[in-house]
Amino acid sequence: MKAPDLSVVAPLFNEAGNVGPLLDEVGSALADVFFELILVNDGSTDGTGPEIEQHEYPWLRVITFPENRGQSAALYAGIMASQAPVIAMIDGDLQLEAVDILTLRDQLLPGIDLVCGYRFDRQDSASKRLQSRLANGVRRLVLWDGVRDTGCSLKVMRCECRGALVLFDGLHRFIPTMVRYAGHGLREWPVKHRARVHGQSKYGIHNRGWRGLVDLFGVKWLLARRGRATLRTRGKGT
Repeated sequence: MKAPDLSVVAPLFNEAGNVGPLLDEVGSALADVFFELILVNDGSTDGTGPEIEQHEYPWLRVITFPENRGQSAALYAGIMASQAPVIAMIDGDLQLEAVDILTLRDQLLPGIDLVCGYRFDRQDSASKRLQSRLANGVRRLVLWDGVRDTGCSLKVMRCECRGALVLFDGLHRFIPTMVRYAGHGLREWPVKHRARVHGQSKYGIHNRGWRGLVDLFGVKWLLARRGRATLRTRGKGT
């Protein structure tokens, strides 16, 4: 069976009410693309699971965790299960537009392996925008990764970038950093942002402040210790 040209990964945790609209929007936006959508149900305790079961599409794949394992684990599982040479990531809260997946995909030019969306007109509360601005500023200061909005879930990358990822609780915030440090080319691109309609955000300063700081210095240590190898082959054709 031929592999799809594009894999889209969407982790879901208690997103009842968003599943149907997400499937409709992705299906419409990617109607001219041979793609797969991988929904990762991260141990949802509301109606997310039953809502997923109501839908059947040839391009839909579902991974279900028996309990909540966190956004990083869900995203990592979907990325590693992807079958396409290009992998897109998007949240299931409908705050980002699926059509921008194609916009970012088109920016995968020679030498660019990961395109990160950044929300140029965020439809969030002032406190949430401030938290994000502070977190991004501290991360750039410590890691010098140059990424302005790592909290934007909309990203598109070549499948080769998977080798740069190491699973830990907090990975989702550092995917651009790890990919860039592995030697892949990266660029940013503005994407539209919408207000949340169903459900509520699972992340705030109370559960990502201190933990995010610990992750930040953990990633800095990991990248400093990461080995690099240059391979040279000998034999026919070399």
